Amino acid sequence: MNTLNASRPLYLVCSLLVTTFTMLFTPSAMAQSGGKTPALVITNQPLPATLAGQVYTKPVQTTTITPQNLLESYYGTSDTMVSRKIGDIHKDLGSLQQDMAKLSERILGLEKTNQSEAAGYYASTATISTQLQSGTTPGNPRLLQKLANAQDSLDKLARNVNDMNELAIEITKSGSVASYLLEGARSAYGLTGAVEEDHVQLAQLEDSINNTIIIIDRLQNNINDDITRTSAYLATERNNLRTMSLAVSDGNLLGKSLSSRPFTSAAKKTEIVEMAKVAMPDQPPAPSNPRPLVKIRFDRENVDYEQPVYIALNEAMEKFPDARFELVAVYPSEGNAAQAAIESTKSRRNAERVLRSMTQMGLPMDKVDISYAASSDASSSEVHIYVR
Repeated sequence: MNTLNASRPLYLVCSLLVTTFTMLFTPSAMAQSGGKTPALVITNQPLPATLAGQVYTKPVQTTTITPQNLLESYYGTSDTMVSRKIGDIHKDLGSLQQDMAKLSERILGLEKTNQSEAAGYYASTATISTQLQSGTTPGNPRLLQKLANAQDSLDKLARNVNDMNELAIEITKSGSVASYLLEGARSAYGLTGAVEEDHVQLAQLEDSINNTIIIIDRLQNNINDDITRTSAYLATERNNLRTMSLAVSDGNLLGKSLSSRPFTSAAKKTEIVEMAKVAMPDQPPAPSNPRPLVKIRFDRENVDYEQPVYIALNEAMEKFPDARFELVAVYPSEGNAAQAAIESTKSRRNAERVLRSMTQMGLPMDKVDISYAASSDASSSEVHIYVR
């Protein structure tokens, strides 16, 4: 009890000091003292909300990163030198494909025109033959008009053949452009500064160009077949029309031209062979299983084979006028079934190219046989030409 009484004066003094400091350092007291900020402020007021938010910070919650977010941020759009080259090749390929579509439409239009003209020609000749069979007067003007209509049809077909030759040249040029684009796409793989998406687009672009090349090859085969068939048709029907013209002048039905008969062509071949034997008594017969007259290895792009093939065919036909030729597409037999199928397709396409070249050189299609064979000795696609 005495201790409490003794400490009471000390307690009163401390309370008085706290009260005095509080009064001195309140904003009103500071204003009265001239606005000076005291070095120490003692107050029992709570901290302002803004200051409390800065002092007592909470942990910040970040966004959860998923593998998909990571891939999307990595495989984004890119602008590289390779991607710009891909864009240029795509643009050129689009123009080439548009040109091929126009060429295909022109071929289709010429084929329809040929069919129409052939139908008109046979309608005119059928009318003439029917009237000659029934009996008519020599030089009948109605039949002469039909004869003129038939001649006009053949003339239009001949003009169409010229247009087909121009189309064949344009298709060949398009094939050269496609080969150039394919080489550019393949060379882009070796450029630095590419991303993964660039190589994926290059692979897709390479497939598109290969598909376009297949279409070009198909168009080349179609147009060459049309040229060969129409040219042979014109040669035969012009002979028939000359014979029919004589029949109209005489008023009697004579029949087809003698040049169209099978024994006539056989007689011509026999005569040529006999003349060759007289000129060259020691001439050996054409060998049945010789070594290849020409062997073409397609182990690289753009193999220049036309001139050697022409020289070999020319010499062979001079030595064996009645000889036939066999075109053999040889492909490697090594590898699995898929590789063998790919190599077989390549060899067939190369054989078709050689066949087109041979027909363009003037060799008749009926003198050429084509076959395919696998060989363990071949390391790449080859085309062999044999004399039979």
